Amino acid sequence: MKSYRIVNARIVNEGSISEQELLIRDGFIEKIAPSISTKVDEIIDAKGQYLLPGVIDDQVHFREPGLTHKADIYTESRAAVAGGITSYMEMPNTQPPTFTQELLEQKYQRAAKVSLANYSFYMGTSNDNLSEILKTNKNRVCGVKIFMGSSTGNLLVDNPKTLEEVFSKVDMLIAVHCEDDKIVQQNKERLLKQIGEQGLSAVHHAVIRDAEACYASSSFAVNLAKKYNTRLHVLHISTEKELSLFDNQLPLSQKRITAEACIHHLWFSDEDYTTKGNLIKWNPSIKTARDRAAIWQAVLDNRIDVIATDHAPHTLEEKRLPLLQAPSGGPLVQHSLQAMLDCVAQGKISVQKVVEKMAHAPAILFQIKQRGFIREGYWADLVLVDPQQPYTVTQQNLLYKCKWSPFEGYTFGSTITHTFVSGHLAFCNGKIYDERLGFRLEFQRD
Repeated sequence: MKSYRIVNARIVNEGSISEQELLIRDGFIEKIAPSISTKVDEIIDAKGQYLLPGVIDDQVHFREPGLTHKADIYTESRAAVAGGITSYMEMPNTQPPTFTQELLEQKYQRAAKVSLANYSFYMGTSNDNLSEILKTNKNRVCGVKIFMGSSTGNLLVDNPKTLEEVFSKVDMLIAVHCEDDKIVQQNKERLLKQIGEQGLSAVHHAVIRDAEACYASSSFAVNLAKKYNTRLHVLHISTEKELSLFDNQLPLSQKRITAEACIHHLWFSDEDYTTKGNLIKWNPSIKTARDRAAIWQAVLDNRIDVIATDHAPHTLEEKRLPLLQAPSGGPLVQHSLQAMLDCVAQGKISVQKVVEKMAHAPAILFQIKQRGFIREGYWADLVLVDPQQPYTVTQQNLLYKCKWSPFEGYTFGSTITHTFVSGHLAFCNGKIYDERLGFRLEFQRD
């Protein structure tokens, strides 16, 4: 592997910004110091740029196997690396769903052949696969995923006995999607009676999947976790009401119940449905500006621990269908870091806090081995960002297989210039270098 010395960068790490040099050798950060004289293969002058730890995205849907007309591990991992994401955790709602250890291992085998970023995959939960779940190796798998609000196939886990058993017996992190399916269906039927299917538009998505549906499910999950002392991680918080379920008194490493916010819930509000339509149709839905402001406050005061994407691509043809037929989700990994850095420029959050929520916190929360920080002896998962170089999102520079973005036409204030994945320079000035692929994430758990 090539060795590198990065000079003149502003290193953002563990709450501080310092101008130091950094040495990368054999995949690892070998030295951080004011001056390094070691001879290397390449010196990168990063004057005026930020050097950040690589983003760890704890929630993506890369659609493989079975849905590869939308996305696949090859294309989406490259888009992620171009966006400064060096590690990702991918969800089990593929076809077939990841309900067995055999299917889980097949995803790992596929990623080992094609993923440019480091990777982990969640074990999926159905109403009848507890024996398979309990075989999961907690030091080799990021977590167990439960869809507590989904009407897709066998992914909805709505059997109270099953949920009690999973929460009481699984001794690793359980990540949950929380929406109460009964409330969602009641809201939909009420709207259909009021205005009919022809009268529905994207703005009604937030009416169908409302705050009550989210709170009913997330509060149920939190109560179960408290009952059994389960390690619970609640994904994509979208409402002000849910924030009362989480506290900010304990250090992250001591929390048993944690929460995630996603880029789209921090960036958009229901006012944007009129211009973006189904392109910003996600589950849970994007809600009011008041909800968005409350989520921001919870990120800043540490009731919400992680910022992620819930990257979930669909084709444009699918998204252009009528509201009830159009699938939920959209692509975000290529621009999530730039979006948050724009929020830094707008004064909403500090760059140190962005690094905390997108790199440090996922590493702590999931207990990832030797990643998420800029430390000597850690893997060199690193991102260089020029905060003064604007970047306009166009269809031509999108790396997603679906070839669209809710940010298309928008100009970010910053540009990602270099991304190192486990010491390999995988992205440099707009070009992908995939001679070396990412690694399977490992976890340090008791």
